[in-house]
Amino acid sequence: MKKPKFKSYLRPNGHNEFIEYFTALPVKERIKLQATIEITEEKGLQIASRLQLIKKIDDNLFELRSRQGNNYQRGLYFHVTDNYYIITHGFSKKTNKTR
Repeated sequence: MKKPKFKSYLRPNGHNEFIEYFTALPVKERIKLQATIEITEEKGLQIASRLQLIKKIDDNLFELRSRQGNNYQRGLYFHVTDNYYIITHGFSKKTNKTR
């Protein structure tokens, strides 16, 4: 199985929600989220899933999951083709619970 490759989505107007979110993160949180992406690309989706770095949300919607202290960072992504995945949005949470 090919290793996944992640890219962020760039809108036709040049807007990139994930990169804007990512660059606004504090340095430690940014490093942790970048490490989550890199580990997932290096180790593959199955291992990343076992390590709870990614989670399936719906048929073709997934989340990258990282944590720095009491802050949780998420990146929403979907499968495009072959081994390519597009990260569309990012958000932070104060708790790991979903309501």
